[in-house]
Amino acid sequence: MKISEKVAAIYDRLDGEPLNPVWISLVPRANALARAHEIENSPMSVLAGMTFAVKDNIDVAGMPTTAGCPAYAYTLASSATVVQRLVNAGAIPIGKTNMDQFATGLVGTRSPFGACSSVYDERYISGGSSSGSALAVAKGLVTFALGTDTAGSGRVPAAFNNLIGLKPTRGLLSTSGVVPACRTLDCVSVLASNCLDAHKVWSAVKGFDPLDPFSREPRAGEDAAPWLNAPFHFGVPRTEQLEFFGDEEAKALYAKAVSRIEQIGGQKVEIDFSVFRSAAELLYEGPWVAERLAAIHSFVQNHSTEMNPVVRGIIAGGNRFTAVDAFQAEYRLLDLRRDAAKQWSTMDVLVLPTTGTIYTHEQVAADPVKMNANLGYYTNFVNLMDLAAVAAPAGFRSNGLPFGISFIGPAFSDEALLALAHRYLGEQAPLLERTPGCANLAVVGAHLSGQPLNSQLTRRGARLKKTCRTAPGYRLYALAGSKPAKPGLARDDEFQGPGIEVEVWTIPEDQFGSFTAEVPKPLGIGNVTLDSGESVKSFICEPYALASSTEITQFGGWRAYLASSKK
Repeated sequence: MKISEKVAAIYDRLDGEPLNPVWISLVPRANALARAHEIENSPMSVLAGMTFAVKDNIDVAGMPTTAGCPAYAYTLASSATVVQRLVNAGAIPIGKTNMDQFATGLVGTRSPFGACSSVYDERYISGGSSSGSALAVAKGLVTFALGTDTAGSGRVPAAFNNLIGLKPTRGLLSTSGVVPACRTLDCVSVLASNCLDAHKVWSAVKGFDPLDPFSREPRAGEDAAPWLNAPFHFGVPRTEQLEFFGDEEAKALYAKAVSRIEQIGGQKVEIDFSVFRSAAELLYEGPWVAERLAAIHSFVQNHSTEMNPVVRGIIAGGNRFTAVDAFQAEYRLLDLRRDAAKQWSTMDVLVLPTTGTIYTHEQVAADPVKMNANLGYYTNFVNLMDLAAVAAPAGFRSNGLPFGISFIGPAFSDEALLALAHRYLGEQAPLLERTPGCANLAVVGAHLSGQPLNSQLTRRGARLKKTCRTAPGYRLYALAGSKPAKPGLARDDEFQGPGIEVEVWTIPEDQFGSFTAEVPKPLGIGNVTLDSGESVKSFICEPYALASSTEITQFGGWRAYLASSKK
């Protein structure tokens, strides 16, 4: 189907559906079709033909931005940086979506444009605040959608609609052109039906933006995830710290998800979740509520009667905090981050339920603040702790409602988390061609597991990826006079042996230089072809040293040679 036909089909569907509660405004059909024809007649771009929706607290040129509050509406001639980058990459905006007013809520019901429901059962909430964005994807109206996520607003609606919800590292996606909620914590999030689409979008829009004072990029090594393609440790809360609010099926689905992660190479580690919960409590019980007030202070002063009463009550509550409260809370958060570092020393990734349960509209209406707080039990701490997260589907309850889990990691682990979620969901082809921020290194001798120099790898955070062989055409030598004993690997294109046993380690790129500095002559680092055809960095030996060394190719590897020499 041509791109223009795809776009026309979307508008044909929209003509038969009410605008609310998914959409607040639509790009005119003629404009979207014109853009589709333009892309069809131009060179293919990264996101060519992908359609998307935009949460209505993110600016789109020529369209009103309401933030879920008609009295607040304004229209600009320019788009938010993330929207413009998507358009430049070939994506086609369809419209702006419903949301909890001023991005204050995890329920998706606090909007004058209507309350959104889960696509699986209209009696249940869709989750918020990116409620309409999630529904636009779940209904198949767009390929992906932009949301925002300050306390879980991009992850909760993903869980309630069986989607991928990417909450990037703070500052990695520009928030220029986004109506602030808590400006120091806000993130633009991505909602998609699969990790591949989410990764394409993330790749197209990430990057430094001089217009955003909170924009940042990873320093060398910050995005390294050597654990990704190796056995990894994942943290789960202690049993008594798990909370499902009486939802026994959610509890069972979480246990099933944990077992699945173990099957794909994860090693479960119980951690103390209380430190993360303590941070979460700061978000709405501490002075970060005052930051929500700071974002729209003059509007609240002049238009408070035009706001949703629940939203108004939460944001106006920021008046009770002082500057002293703000500093004390910041000190408390720094203490909690230090305590959390102890938990992170035992795990590579944290795996949590995205929410403990799901609620009906009736339940939320009866106690909107408490229900909202319950939904943030596993989400509210993430931005305060400067973490990245990916929400992923994790099965269905017997009543047909979806359940989700979240993979959570340190700042700049976005790609690794997406790749892990992709593997968890059973996708055969890996999401990434290489491990983020890392190099693959084949070792043949004293750096093998259990050998004298292996610590040179492990103390740099390297992880064992696999044991395999080189391609045919390599010879192995025991180097004369080396201490500790070392082998030398050399290529011989005329030799067709069975290949030499090697271990392939994944080492952070920012550690690779100091590692190679420790490599003594006659050894060096070069390229070696594995039996899979893959080319990796490896130890090689300068030819001059081979004449005085003993060839041990016939043993097939260093371990076998050492075992033979002990007999």
